[in-house]
Amino acid sequence: MSSATIRPHAISGTIAVPASKSHTIRGIVIATLAEGRSRLFEPLDSQDARSCIAACRLLGAAIEELRDSDGRLRELVIEGTAGTIDPPEDVINVGNSGTTLYILSGAAALTRGWTVFTGDHQIRNRPIRALLHALTDLGAEAFTTRDKDAAPFCLRGPITGGLTSIECPTSQYLSSLLIALPLATGDSTIEVPLLHERPYVDMTLAWLAGQNIAVKRDGYRRFHVAGAQGYRAFETRVAGDFSSATFFLCAAAITGCQLQLEGLDMDDPQGDKEVITILRAMGCTVTVSDGIVSICGPARPAEGRPHLSGGEFDLNAMPDALPALAATACFAREPVRLVNVPQARLKETDRITVMATELGRMGARIRELPDGLEILPTGAAPLLRGVAVDGHHDHRVVMALAIAALGAAGETSVAGAESAAVTYPGFFAQLESLQRA
Repeated sequence: MSSATIRPHAISGTIAVPASKSHTIRGIVIATLAEGRSRLFEPLDSQDARSCIAACRLLGAAIEELRDSDGRLRELVIEGTAGTIDPPEDVINVGNSGTTLYILSGAAALTRGWTVFTGDHQIRNRPIRALLHALTDLGAEAFTTRDKDAAPFCLRGPITGGLTSIECPTSQYLSSLLIALPLATGDSTIEVPLLHERPYVDMTLAWLAGQNIAVKRDGYRRFHVAGAQGYRAFETRVAGDFSSATFFLCAAAITGCQLQLEGLDMDDPQGDKEVITILRAMGCTVTVSDGIVSICGPARPAEGRPHLSGGEFDLNAMPDALPALAATACFAREPVRLVNVPQARLKETDRITVMATELGRMGARIRELPDGLEILPTGAAPLLRGVAVDGHHDHRVVMALAIAALGAAGETSVAGAESAAVTYPGFFAQLESLQRA
């Protein structure tokens, strides 16, 4: 396990935001199910994306990775299966990718043979049973191998359609069903009594609309998906990732510095774009022009007093933003409450507990809520101190602690720095490139 050492410093410069993980994985999966050859330009090249590529190859897609002379991935060329999924020849190991695990479960339920899913230690503790029950309602068979609500599990189709009701503490359950059910033989109705992270359902629906897939819905409570449809080959450029951009947006807020972020589309349905609204409320100046987001944090007093405004912020639509915003809130002069995000406890780690623990080590006055965090002003300088903290093998926790360290007094060591590569392999190199005197 590697560590990253971060010293407090001002930052300045321009960041090219990596491609969206959520869009990249949806694109790979839909291209796998499509008839013909699809092209994804500028996709995310990370551990999660590679896990999805490997899994889709096992399900029958032929995927070519086109790279520049410097090794940068510039295009994925995917020959799809036309919806005919053969049983994979090996176990599908999704690594650390929960998005791959959930979304591909629906696709695997299209085959008549058994598929076995597993993943790393975090995946083997993430809940799956509600999705498996829904797939069973729709014609599949499924069971977990340890009588536990988590992978490893075995799944066999084909799903044929019907009626199911599913609570979705993660939107990925619903996205999985919405992507797979157009290829079922019959029509399907999904009732959704609980749904978090609605913007990511909007993202999935936008992909389906681009494929002319027929979906009728009553808000977010009931969806009707016609069966016997099909996906066709497509070409698209993958949008920038607001979840990754969040860390640098928050870094500017923490340091009181100015950054420019390239490659973000404010019309994209990604939920984490609302981080910009929150940072504006906390006192940051943000402008958007020609795909470039410029942010400047409020000036930071030389004596280290807090310089950001407080407030209460609902993160239900953007749970991945909780770690970075918790780090940012430590520099507020008023209380900050990050609420309505209970699903943050069901991610790679219980991010509510983990962030409270690690920021507490750095000197934050932070309190767990059942559905979030409350961060109180410390009333003393320094607001945070540099210490050894643990990233808990969670990419977003690692990156959040790294940006907190930019405003801490002294040197901070973040254990598990390699985990950032799950979604943002170049994070620490970009953070270092922004340092200025």
